[in-house]
Amino acid sequence: MKLKYIIIFFILLGTKAVFSQTQLNVIDKIAAQIGDNIILISDIQTQVTQAKQSGAPVNENTECETLEQLLFQNLLLLQAKIDSLVIPDAQVDSEMESRLRTIEQQIGSRQKLEEYYGKSTTEIKKEFREIIKDRLLSQEMEHKITSGLSVTPKEVKEFYSKIPVDSIPLINTQLSFQQIVNYPSITKDDKKIAFEKLVEIRKNILGGKSFETQARINSMDPGSAAQGGKIAASRGMMVPQFEAALFNLKEGEISEVFETTYGYHIVTLIDRKGDDYTCRHILIMPEFSSASLVASAEKMDSCYAELKSGKITWNEAVLKYSNDELTKQNKGIITNPITGEQTWDMEDLNQVDQQIFVITDAMEKGDISTPNLYTDIYERKQGIRIVRLMERTSPHRANLNDDYALIKKATENDKKQKLINEWVKNKISLAYIHIDLSYSKCNFKNSWLQK
Repeated sequence: MKLKYIIIFFILLGTKAVFSQTQLNVIDKIAAQIGDNIILISDIQTQVTQAKQSGAPVNENTECETLEQLLFQNLLLLQAKIDSLVIPDAQVDSEMESRLRTIEQQIGSRQKLEEYYGKSTTEIKKEFREIIKDRLLSQEMEHKITSGLSVTPKEVKEFYSKIPVDSIPLINTQLSFQQIVNYPSITKDDKKIAFEKLVEIRKNILGGKSFETQARINSMDPGSAAQGGKIAASRGMMVPQFEAALFNLKEGEISEVFETTYGYHIVTLIDRKGDDYTCRHILIMPEFSSASLVASAEKMDSCYAELKSGKITWNEAVLKYSNDELTKQNKGIITNPITGEQTWDMEDLNQVDQQIFVITDAMEKGDISTPNLYTDIYERKQGIRIVRLMERTSPHRANLNDDYALIKKATENDKKQKLINEWVKNKISLAYIHIDLSYSKCNFKNSWLQK
């Protein structure tokens, strides 16, 4: 395993891991203490090394900046414990699982992680549980400090007026879209065909054919089919129906056919340790008939004709013709899942919906496209779509008229930082803080080196 993956693993878990001198050239020692919480030199060096590995700029001040950030996190943690803040166990478990899945994607599999660390996933979770909990407590304390913060339009205007002209950010082209989507109906006959296909596959496996091979050939789950249907996960990661079937199996058993929102499944348990399991599964999704697709296309042709002739407004057409649950009740507006905003830049479009740029590239604001075949990459289903270009902005310097939401967010962040700085200043004078003399020349933003 490459060193950088190991480093990232410990960074993501926030562990006080001690590396050998041959790995990171760190001789472990207490760098600082706040109350009962200690910060080790290895904590600082590990984060600096991770920054180098990730390509972040590193200079002679990086260690001091890292130490100050760790001091801040520990001051938050100290106050969280004084205030008796509580983080639910379920939230800790969810955060741990999310971090482990990130590492799993980076190094190839959860099995490789367990092999390197020499422990099961359950044991790893147990070891780092308190570390993750402390990290969440710090975050909750910071949220408590800034909760209720808001800014007025006057404050936004004043904040913007104080930005030097040459420091006003350049905003790239931003686009926003609306859509009307009609997905073909899945009939009872369509479902029956999918169900019976999987029943036959299961029968063949019970008759001696390889589950792994059948998954590679037949499964419609793009995430696992190439691996022979293999999934390594923990309780809570999969939909309830899937885990209900899985946790009723003994190792080597094959489930009956069962249904989820994705389609029909069979699953076989490879092994399970507590809440962690490895299994193989086969998914067969009901597919609409050509007649259903033609029916959707005809509906959308009628929709397009009514829109072009002015017989119906866009908002009326959305309600009348769309059966897309995510956009139907929002005038068809497509939300950017990466930012949560209604605007898109080209990078986000390339990741999520490349087709939409091709469709709208030559369109003007308010234009609509002809009906096109559309594939939802998240739900993995096809439909017929009409797209409307809501807005297209040219590259420009941020201004209050076009970019108010962006400037408002920057104003909130500035106000939040000032509030946190004031809180830190007050708490430093009340807390026991000791910093090793080797960091006495650090030019901290806050007065951690008390006189």
